[in-house]
Amino acid sequence: MILVTGATGQLGSGIIDHLIKKGIQHSNISALVRDKEKSKVLKDKTLDIRFGDYNDSDSLVSAFNGVDTLMLVSSNDREAIENRTAHHINAIKAAKEAKVKHIVYTSFVRKPEFETSAIADFQDSHVKTEQFLKESGIDYTILQNGIYMEMIPIFAGEKVAEKGIIMLPAEDGKASWVLRDELAEAAAQILTTSGHKNKTYVLTNTEAVTFGEIAKDLSNALGKEIQYKSPSIEDFESILKNAGVPEVYIGMFTMWASTLSEGSLDVKDDTLATFLGRKPTTVSKFIAKIYS
Repeated sequence: MILVTGATGQLGSGIIDHLIKKGIQHSNISALVRDKEKSKVLKDKTLDIRFGDYNDSDSLVSAFNGVDTLMLVSSNDREAIENRTAHHINAIKAAKEAKVKHIVYTSFVRKPEFETSAIADFQDSHVKTEQFLKESGIDYTILQNGIYMEMIPIFAGEKVAEKGIIMLPAEDGKASWVLRDELAEAAAQILTTSGHKNKTYVLTNTEAVTFGEIAKDLSNALGKEIQYKSPSIEDFESILKNAGVPEVYIGMFTMWASTLSEGSLDVKDDTLATFLGRKPTTVSKFIAKIYS
């Protein structure tokens, strides 16, 4: 039995879809959800739906009973970073109590010097989770996923075609963007094949691009020139504030733009390509599909 947490989220639901495509019987897939109302979207897949909350250890132990492999999709809690770490540790403790044999965990890519990164706290949460998982005594597989390619349109702005400009303080920083669905496909491949216990995989693209290159791809896709400008952090924050963007989103955009500018997400690797059996989707192909 494979149980996938975060089953109503985009990554979790994608993993379930790829497990089904690989011929795994619905009766051998369990989906963990917290919100019973949201679980309705899974009804047509005739899955074993279980309910549990990362903050409720007893509910997790109950949900994990009879599970051989736990696909632990990292928490998307939007409050304090510490909440995510606590959620993951609660899940690992519950899995051990329920005698789960193997945990596959979706972590995040990082470089050795991540402590100086703009997302150091976010990455440290994954580091602490990985360490706790390794010390738990349960067989593990850690997937250090790259940044989602689907974030590019968000950073570019919904009116990029109208305005003809990308305004983001990412300088010339590169990132190895990856499609969320291809990460889900790779996770399903790992869940259904052997030889992955107690291993860590970096799942990023084989290319890394700047927003200057993304602007050129957008120009080609839209048939008009799209400029890219990297203002100072201060000017960028003022632009967003004057546009009425909430403070929480200003902080998020600034944090990730700073991370891109420092090159923390420029980690090219061919492991994902190996699991997919093909090269991952390129940014230019993604943009052509989304914007053409």
